[in-house]
Amino acid sequence: MELRRVQKTRGGTFFVTLPKEWAAKNGIERGSIISTSMADDGRLVINPRYNLEPSPLTITIRPSQHLSREIIGKYLLGYDVIRVEAKDRITTEQRETIKQTLTRLIGLEIIEEDYAKIVIQCLLEPSALAPEKVLRREHLITSSMYRDAVTALIECEIQLASNIMARDDEVDRLYFLLVRILRTVIQNPSLSEKLEVSAIDCLDYRLTASLVEAVGDQSSQIAEYVLRLGGSKYSEEFSRSVSDLHKVVYDSYGDALAAFLSHNISMADSVRDRKAVVEELYRKVETAANKLSIEIAHSLIPVISLVSRTYDYSVDISDLTTPRIR
Repeated sequence: MELRRVQKTRGGTFFVTLPKEWAAKNGIERGSIISTSMADDGRLVINPRYNLEPSPLTITIRPSQHLSREIIGKYLLGYDVIRVEAKDRITTEQRETIKQTLTRLIGLEIIEEDYAKIVIQCLLEPSALAPEKVLRREHLITSSMYRDAVTALIECEIQLASNIMARDDEVDRLYFLLVRILRTVIQNPSLSEKLEVSAIDCLDYRLTASLVEAVGDQSSQIAEYVLRLGGSKYSEEFSRSVSDLHKVVYDSYGDALAAFLSHNISMADSVRDRKAVVEELYRKVETAANKLSIEIAHSLIPVISLVSRTYDYSVDISDLTTPRIR
């Protein structure tokens, strides 16, 4: 850190000199034009290249046993061009790994390919993708997954359970995309200003997105249990009690995200206030399950826990509402 003293002209204008080394590094001369912008935390950001198109972030990686993880990692870090280059040649297995990985990442396409090189480029424009829209889409899918998972449990719908698990891949794709956008925003003050998303907002969005993604995972696990149970029939008491619990949890999940996006503290508080109701409904489901055969009851208890855990995630999302109020 370098400290500089603020000075003032007779006319009342405040000024401070720029570091000579920084000015030389960025080609700043007498008469050069730079831009300034104020960040939400009070910082003044000076941009020496405000009128230049940012260069695409490019990185080269070598094929390895962690090739898929490396591509995903570079995507999340915001790289625009990922070059996969081998010393000799890229094997058929490695090419298949690359193509399978790209199906998990929105916006990545192969633009060049030969025997020893594959060039991947992200064709998405970050400024056109507001984090709120991506988060809403992620929530919409996971919300329907959770609803259908409980429906499949109550009505013993094997086909519906299978469909739920297939949707989890799209949730992962949206989560990866949102993480990429948020990291790009943090590193680009002008983009942060354009999208009206601060660094603190990015942190809250990331936490919320991970909780929403967790609801998708929970729903897939419920669906897996339904498939294992193989269409077992339950008592009317059990089905009714699960349905009652589901309704409160489902509404809480929707209200939690709505509160987060709208900065509605009262709605966020209402989600947490339902805890006693959820706990009572959970006990009723447990009681009904214990009246079934020991084998079925033993299989259902973990499923009931997954249904209830979605409420816990909803509370966590609603708790993020308060810090985002301005």
